[in-house]
This record gives sequence, structure tokens and C-alpha cells, in this order.
Amino acid sequence: MWSIFLLIFLTLCAGVAAWLLFLWAVKSGQYDDVEGPKYRMLDEDEKEDKIESSE
Repeated sequence: MWSIFLLIFLTLCAGVAAWLLFLWAVKSGQYDDVEGPKYRMLDEDEKEDKIESSE
């Protein structure tokens, strides 16, 4: 019986820790621009191609 209480307590602690990490990520701006990196990656390739072709 004690093992069930221990598992429930540990599960609740893990859930609270995950929620706190999620809140920290949101407040620190990790999810502000989720679409931007894929477009920036394409833009960087175009800039490198222009530099190589001008040489």
C-alpha cells in the first residue's frame, strides 16, 4: 500500500516539475517564434549561394 502512495507522490512531483519547466520556457521566450528558424535556414542558404557565385 505504501508503494502506491509513493508512486502517486513521485508522479505528482514529476508532473509539477514538468509544468514548472514549461512555464520557465514560455517566460524565457522559447516559444515566441517557432516558425522563424525554418525560414532563416532557407535564407542563409541563399546568402551563401550568392557569395560563392560572386567569386
